[in-house]
Amino acid sequence: MTARPGRWLVLALAPLIAITMIVSPGAPATAAPGGGNSSTPDDGENNPMLNDVLDSTGRRYLAAKAAVAKSTKAQANLAVQVRNAEAQRDALLPQVGAVAAQQYRTGGLTTMGFLLNVRSPDGFLEKAVSLEEINSVNDGKLSELEAAIDRVATSKARLDQEIKSQKQNLEAMEKNKESAEKALQLVGGKTVTGGFVNLKSKVAAPAPRNRDGEFSSESCNVDDETTGGCITARTMHMYKEVRKAGFTRFVGCFRPGGPFEHPKGRACDWSLQKSGFSPWHNQDTREYGNNLMAFAVRNADRLGILYVIWNKMIWFPATGWSSYSGASDHTDHVHISML
Repeated sequence: MTARPGRWLVLALAPLIAITMIVSPGAPATAAPGGGNSSTPDDGENNPMLNDVLDSTGRRYLAAKAAVAKSTKAQANLAVQVRNAEAQRDALLPQVGAVAAQQYRTGGLTTMGFLLNVRSPDGFLEKAVSLEEINSVNDGKLSELEAAIDRVATSKARLDQEIKSQKQNLEAMEKNKESAEKALQLVGGKTVTGGFVNLKSKVAAPAPRNRDGEFSSESCNVDDETTGGCITARTMHMYKEVRKAGFTRFVGCFRPGGPFEHPKGRACDWSLQKSGFSPWHNQDTREYGNNLMAFAVRNADRLGILYVIWNKMIWFPATGWSSYSGASDHTDHVHISML
């Protein structure tokens, strides 16, 4: 049976999201509880940015796509080789079969039997030459058949390897595409981060839970060292874990009056500045907010985070990211609310 090459439909996938840094003009600092403002950057870890990862992922995607195209062309050439080798093999089979049939009928052509009826020296020589030619022809046909069979086997093996390699590259293309999309979507995509966010965040120590694994309701009974008010034990745990992860700029948690979680001691506002609040206006402040937000989102389940607001977007564990248009656009701080 003639082997058919594997056929893989290569779709032109949309290019991965091009990441560009969004830079706005420097904005004046606004007053905040605790004093003035400062945009002096902290010494951060040299972690890879998500846009760098998307770049490398995109390169691997394109390399795999090129390999698929090359493999497709190689498969077409190998398929032709297989068909040609099989055609040569099939043409030789009757010829070799005829030789075998003759050998079977005559019991084999021996040198003595073939030369018995020679009546002259010239006849003997002619017979000897004929015998040599017959043997040469038979041996040649057998050798050609063996070579043709080897070519079929070799070409089919190479074709099978190309099909396997192509399948692996197609899977690599899809894997790289999915990993890039997931990594970007988790932390809000281009809208929230512009791509300038660490690929990974530190793993926070988990907050205490009930015996049934749930987070219990907590009252505001722990001193808030950021404002002098009170916060819950779970909020304090979150506060310490965020600082332990390297986010040590200005923060304010408890705030009296108003709705939502601040007066309940279940929320903190993490500024981008050493003190006070000012909207992000350069790569340092943008990345600081992005990375702090990403740490909170990636550790939300471990810390008991209810929702996160940053850069005009809000994140809920159940629904992911949505646009946010509250009293503050949250471009000057990351808001974290707790269960």
